[in-house]
Amino acid sequence: MAIVDKSTLLVLGPAAWILLAALLVLAAAVWRLALEGSPAQMLVAGLRALVQLAAVALVIAFLANRGAWAFAFVGLMFVVAVWTSGHRVAPSGRWWMAAVPLAAGVVPVAALMFAAGVLPFNALAIIAVVGQQIGGAMSTVTLGGRRVRDELAVRRGEVEAAVALGFQWPAARLMVGRPVAGEAVLPSIDQTRTAGLVTLPGAFVGMILGGATPLDAGLIQLLVLISLLLVNSTAAAATLWLACRGAWVREPA
Repeated sequence: MAIVDKSTLLVLGPAAWILLAALLVLAAAVWRLALEGSPAQMLVAGLRALVQLAAVALVIAFLANRGAWAFAFVGLMFVVAVWTSGHRVAPSGRWWMAAVPLAAGVVPVAALMFAAGVLPFNALAIIAVVGQQIGGAMSTVTLGGRRVRDELAVRRGEVEAAVALGFQWPAARLMVGRPVAGEAVLPSIDQTRTAGLVTLPGAFVGMILGGATPLDAGLIQLLVLISLLLVNSTAAAATLWLACRGAWVREPA
């Protein structure tokens, strides 16, 4: 018999686990047959998510009343994000440079939220809000970094022509890279524009289920969405800045 939990929107039970396995196998099949990807990559991602979410749930429960330790956990999240984005953008280069755009996007916004008193010194709040910001910045750095990198490679002739006309290398790369760098921020803009129309964001639904008023839940979700706009825009700008200065790659001697 399925377990009905009033605190969730879905019916949990054995059917949920069977469905999870079926969805993962189907995703791996489509990834392999239609997109020629490695099915192992998809399967490992799903299994890792299972293990990691279980571990994170236990850690968050332990940190519930330990605000200072939450920063250590957020620091771990940041390191993993740097590793992930960095190896996507510069797998054989200076992948650790991903820390610059990630920090540029997350740190100022989180500091503003703390300074305004909106983000309390509470472990669950810190992990939830700053964790979302790190995740958003990570996706932006990955998408923006790869997009700018590929554009500079394809249009290298235009960059060299601009340098021949007297432009410095960073300025020449900027003319090519700037129009595409902002594409990494478009998903955040669309998510914000369509909030409440296309999807109901997770924080909003969670607050409603937790007993918050619709107005309070909407304000909290709006704070998260708007903060992500600033985080992701800043991360994309910093990613472009690094790419224009050749910071991601090791220049030949």
